[in-house]
Parts: sequence; structure tokens; C-alpha cells
Amino acid sequence: MTENTTQRTTHHHGPRMNYAEVAPHVYKAMYGLERAAKQDLDPTLVELVKIRASQVNHCAFCLDMHTKDARKAGETEDRIYLLNAWEEAVGYYTEKEQAALALTEAVTVLTDGFVPDAVWERAAAVFEEKELAQLLAMIVAINAWNRFGVSTRSTPGAYQAR
Repeated sequence: MTENTTQRTTHHHGPRMNYAEVAPHVYKAMYGLERAAKQDLDPTLVELVKIRASQVNHCAFCLDMHTKDARKAGETEDRIYLLNAWEEAVGYYTEKEQAALALTEAVTVLTDGFVPDAVWERAAAVFEEKELAQLLAMIVAINAWNRFGVSTRSTPGAYQAR
């Protein structure tokens, strides 16, 4: 009798490295990008964008961090809980927030390799050009942070909002 066995892949759930310690110059540059990107943007909007991109990218560390930061900034539990379904959560998010979230998803996923004109135009209609440039930089920055967090398997839970 032949025994049929299947190989199981074990996922190591601990962190692979502390990126800030291993590559401090890169970490410092990333932090500088984020700081520059969020200048003149509404802090609540910034956290919503960070949470939504982190949801799409499955970055548990960033989700933990930014939900805590959002609460500290005064964000409500309802809006945090409903963010994953923001399009269906009528009345919870402003038109500006909805446009930012749509742009966040489009830039994060890059469906068919581009951001659809309708998504860009929606955001351009509610954000001044400089503010839109800042928002785009913020979306790019959180996506980069997500890639560091997911790749190094940064462990959620220990972060404390400042």
C-alpha cells in the first residue's frame, strides 16, 4: 500500500528582520518621504489612506499602527470598521475622502497597469493640485511601508500611538 502524503508549507510568523536597524539610512529616507508627503494634508485623511492601503496589501503591522494612530487623531470606531467597505458605507465618508480612497485603491492595485482616468479626475475635482500631489506621495509612501512590513513580516501589536 502506498501512502499519499502532502507537503505542508509552514509559515514563519515572526519578524524576518528589523529593517530600521539593518538599513537605517533607507528607513530614515522613507520616514522623510512620509513626513514630506503628509504636510498640509488632513491628518484623519492621511490615516484613512494608510489604513485602506494596508488593508489591500494585507500589512498587519501597518493596520495595527494606523488604526491606533487614527483613533488617537479622533477617528471614530465606525469609520475605521467600515473602511474596508467604504463604497457601500453611504454617509460615513466625505466626497473628498471617497475620492482619496478610490485613488488609494487604484494606485495600490494598479489594475491593468494604470490609474483609471475617472479615478484621477474624481480626485482632481476635490483636491487642489498641490494637495493632490501630496496625497499621491502619501499613497506611494504607505505602499512602500506596506511592502517593507509584509516582506519582513513585521509583528503587529506592540505599537503604541504617540
